[in-house]
Amino acid sequence: MFGLGLPELLIVMVIIIIVFGAGRIGKIAGEMGSGIRAFREGIASKDTEKPADEPPVDKTES
Repeated sequence: MFGLGLPELLIVMVIIIIVFGAGRIGKIAGEMGSGIRAFREGIASKDTEKPADEPPVDKTES
């Protein structure tokens, strides 16, 4: 993964904990998760909805 080993990842995690604090990291992760979930739901609902500017398709005509 990008040439990062375990020691490098641990250093990055320690720096993140120092900058944001241990309590705030859980809150940030939860907000990111809910944002990703909302994005996926928005994409899924957009795929199932028909655009309003297109006329309905009449399947009886050939």
